[in-house]
Amino acid sequence: MAKRIQFSRHGGPEVLEYVDYEPAQPGPNEVRVRNRAIGVNFIDNYYRDGLYAPPSLPSGLGTEGAGEIEAVGAGVTHLKVGERVAYATGPLGSYSELHVLPAANVVRLPESIGFEQAAAVILKGLTVQYLLRQTYPVKRGDIVLFHAAAGGVGSIACQWARSLGAKLIGVVGSAQKAEQAKALGAWATIDRTREDIRQRVLELTGGAKCPVAYDSVGKDTWEISLDCVAPRGLMVSFGNSSGAVSGVNLGILAQKGSLYVTRPTLGSYANSAENLQTMADELFEMIASGAITLDVARRVALSDAARAQTELAAGRTTGSTVLLPD
Repeated sequence: MAKRIQFSRHGGPEVLEYVDYEPAQPGPNEVRVRNRAIGVNFIDNYYRDGLYAPPSLPSGLGTEGAGEIEAVGAGVTHLKVGERVAYATGPLGSYSELHVLPAANVVRLPESIGFEQAAAVILKGLTVQYLLRQTYPVKRGDIVLFHAAAGGVGSIACQWARSLGAKLIGVVGSAQKAEQAKALGAWATIDRTREDIRQRVLELTGGAKCPVAYDSVGKDTWEISLDCVAPRGLMVSFGNSSGAVSGVNLGILAQKGSLYVTRPTLGSYANSAENLQTMADELFEMIASGAITLDVARRVALSDAARAQTELAAGRTTGSTVLLPD
């Protein structure tokens, strides 16, 4: 038997249950990982509250973790028992002591990266990799807009953008978070609680606006972000922390300068074991070089996962939170 977090109905953090369960044996092309640290991400809230539908209920939660291979299924030849690994993509169930998942979703973890570091960075870091290196390949001198710049993803984006020679304008929710984003490499910050985002972007860019805006907030900032994108620029909507964007009128894109819009996901970029490992290797190299440093701001017991999600949803966190098996 092992312990895990599960939920049997949708709702707030109070629906999370800490239960005993019987871990499955890995099937063909699967591995079982003994988690040493588990990542906490906003997308976990979406599955819990029903914005995204899990395959069935009761359901496990979480998609990110790091640990050691405990068992391998038939057909797995590139991973072996005892190997240090990390993972960032499904199936749900990483909020657990043991997790079974496809071997193709697992990457080898260098000795230089600790389990807590890996669990804190693998999903967020891979997200930044595809955003800045693939969705819109950021170039030296680009002025880009990035929402939630002091959060888990934003903290990495500030550093990665700086290493590329880009100028990242970070939108944050407080003066304290503005200071943190600047310390991490943001070229400029906008405190949305007391500054007009549109006006500040015009001032910072000399009226030119940004070639790309990265927006993880969703409904509340959708049109604001569009107004910050230069003609024929790209709007990247990659999250829904304020709710999903819906009822989009494509005519708005024409009115605001023939804009492009994309709604990317990690799975569409890390769509093979080879692509996933290549992306992870670039992330690990950035960490090893010192270009990206990690802030594991909170360590919470797995049994207390509801508290971690409450803090994240309320916007009271900076950096990354990890769960540690009890």
